[in-house]
Order: sequence, then structure tokens, then C-alpha cells
Amino acid sequence: MASAQMSFMKRWQPQLIWALYGVGLLPAVWAFYQGATGGLGADPVKSFEHLLGLWALRFLILTLAVTPLRERLRINLLPYRRALGLLCFYYATFHLAAYMVLDQALDLAVVLEDVLKRPFIMFGMAAFVMLVPLAVTSNRASIRRLGRNWIRLHRLIYLAAAAALLHYALSTKVLTPEQWIYIGLILALLLYRGVRPLLPRPMPARSRAG
Repeated sequence: MASAQMSFMKRWQPQLIWALYGVGLLPAVWAFYQGATGGLGADPVKSFEHLLGLWALRFLILTLAVTPLRERLRINLLPYRRALGLLCFYYATFHLAAYMVLDQALDLAVVLEDVLKRPFIMFGMAAFVMLVPLAVTSNRASIRRLGRNWIRLHRLIYLAAAAALLHYALSTKVLTPEQWIYIGLILALLLYRGVRPLLPRPMPARSRAG
């Protein structure tokens, strides 16, 4: 049963990846529809920004979770990590665009003042800047060209996650239980990265079966 499932996943992997992109972008389409039809409440711009940022955070968590899931639970989502990472970047871009265009009307002076006055926006900008080179180099050509430097570059994801965590945590004065869940997940994933070299290596599947 398991081997048949693995064979199916491998055979249809390209189609499943494209399906992941399609399904992953549906929340953005739905949020836009809700905003256009008056379904986002009294402050639709803020609600739209919040939804896009929240989905960026969710895809960031899923991207960071790929390695521990593979190493500790033997759930291999590695072929889908690039798509998850790019979806995180797309939503971060949508989130930033909503803030720049809908909230600040592309007034760069006001944006700069906002960044300097409100630390959580500064952390959000920093997280986005770090995500840009990761998204640009998320292709096989960049992997071949950069070699080992590609791995070093993509460790920026952990710094970007820390900045995104601060952006999210400082964006409200009172944290809700839902926010604590997201904060706890990111902290756990960052902690795993730190203690990973100290943990026993996962037992190969054959050895464990034996």
C-alpha cells in the first residue's frame, strides 16, 4: 500500500506541484473577492493586508517544517519545498503591495516615516528583503551556478523567519491564542535548526525495519 502510494506520488509529482501552486493561491483570490464585494468588514484594506500576511506566515511555517518532518517523521515533502517557499514569497509580495498601494498610496515619504516609527514594519521589510534573493535563486540554474554557496545563501530563510516572527508578534498590542500558536510553531522550527546537530541521526528505513 505504501509503495503504491509512493509510486503514485512520484509519477504525478509535476502535476501535484502545479496543483499545489493553484490551491495555494486560492486564498489570495478569495480574499480579493471578499474585499471587492464588501466581505472584509469595516476596514477592508487592513483585513486584506492581514489575510495576505497570515498566509505568507503559514507557507513560511510549512517550508521550515519540511526538513524536520522528513528527518523525524519520515514524511518526505522535499519535492514540494520550492513551491511552498515561493508561495510564501508571493504572499509576502502581495502583503507588501497591499500596504504600499492600498494603505499608503505609494507615498514613499510616508512609508519611510512609518518604517522608522513602527519597529514591526521595519522587521517586516527586513524579512521581505531577505526573501527576495531566496525566491530569485529558487531554480536549478542557480543551484548549479552557485554550488555550495546556494546552501549558504538559503540559510537566510532562518533569519527571514526570525524577522517575520517579530513583525507578526509586534503588529498587535495583545496576542490572541491563534497568534501564540503561529509564534510557537516558528520558535519550535527555529529551535530545531539550532539543536539539529546535537540530535541523534535518524535511523534509515531499512535499518529500522530490520
